[in-house]
Amino acid sequence: MNKTLLSLLAAALLAASPIHAQDIVPLERIAAVVDEDVILQSELDRAVANVLAQYSGRDDQLPPREILERQVLERLVLVRLQTARAGQMGVRVSDAEVDGAVGMIAQQNGFTPDQLRQQLAADGLSFDEFRNSLREELMVQRLRQRFAQTRIVVSDAEVDAALAGDAVNRQYQLAHILVALPDGATPEQISTAEEKIEGIKALIDRGEMAFQAAAVRYSDSPNALEGGSLGWRSLDEIPTAFSGAVQSMQPGEVLGPMRGPSGFQLLQLVEVRDAQNAGSVTQYQARHILIRSGGDVSDDQARARAQTLRARAVGGADFAELAREHTDDPSSRERGGDLGWFTIDQFGPDFGAQVAGIEDGAISEPFKTQAGWHVVQRVGTRQAAADDANRRAQVREAIGQRKLEDEWNRFLREIRGEAFVDVRGTSAPAGSGG
Repeated sequence: MNKTLLSLLAAALLAASPIHAQDIVPLERIAAVVDEDVILQSELDRAVANVLAQYSGRDDQLPPREILERQVLERLVLVRLQTARAGQMGVRVSDAEVDGAVGMIAQQNGFTPDQLRQQLAADGLSFDEFRNSLREELMVQRLRQRFAQTRIVVSDAEVDAALAGDAVNRQYQLAHILVALPDGATPEQISTAEEKIEGIKALIDRGEMAFQAAAVRYSDSPNALEGGSLGWRSLDEIPTAFSGAVQSMQPGEVLGPMRGPSGFQLLQLVEVRDAQNAGSVTQYQARHILIRSGGDVSDDQARARAQTLRARAVGGADFAELAREHTDDPSSRERGGDLGWFTIDQFGPDFGAQVAGIEDGAISEPFKTQAGWHVVQRVGTRQAAADDANRRAQVREAIGQRKLEDEWNRFLREIRGEAFVDVRGTSAPAGSGG
């Protein structure tokens, strides 16, 4: 199962379907109010139960129940806020697209859709809850894609500097612990957080608790329940504040505490390896439909036409046939819009970002480049030998991912701080903003 499908399945097992105020069953207890929505205690209980099941036999690695509830509830709050923001921006996920995601997850696990439904039932998760959670995750993915397109720029100078340092030949497996601070933290809050992170560091240094166990128990990061894992990263995917120090660290060594935009952090280097794909680069195969504006066709008309064609493709029409009939790109028309194999920046950063942001088989929402309005269907990916041009594309993508993570985390803090969140009936502290 690929990484994105794994994340979809994990999120579905953690979260339950969204409940809106008008759908509340009388007398059901509310765990939290999130702007116009609520999270029911039953949702929280199911999510916590799923975490407990994942840690079966390793219960000693989990924090006390009240802290675990707070961590899980915060995840549910963030998902709810992201899907709400996506909806406000016009992001929509059709039933057909959810069906496609279900089918892909089933196929990757060797199931038919009916067998997947049976497996979910055996795990105590209803199929409707699973579908609703997938819809939420797909909405969040699209929100992140739009965010990347509008805020992330990688300059040629940044690529040149990374190539000069040969930064992509090694990869670093990292984990972190975060003690969060609110925006505009008071001196007392800063002092309390600093004491907490120093205490966590002391436990680790004395060998009383492993780093991953301390992350699960104490970290305020959304990835706390994964032991604070940040996965494998090239140097260009590591925030610049840490990248220099990481190169001189030994596996198992802990850096910090350090004060960052989110609060105080500890960073552990878990392992180092030579990059598996050093000397290679990701290539994509895709089809596209191009609709140009100009003359008698206004920009709004071109966009509407692209939206109509996308809807037909998502509804089951053959993409290649639609391209042959409707694309304004003569170079790919006879091939059904097929662009062959290409690197992420071969057709420009805007086009590449759209292709990289969807799964194989998925169809993008209409987007605009200098050429006009595009609808893209990604066909496949592969690793190819990296010549100079491909290596630049590889480095550009790595830098873009690091920048995206930094900006996305900042965005999540913003929407969390602006939201009204009233936590009820759990040990988690209430917070509100906006």
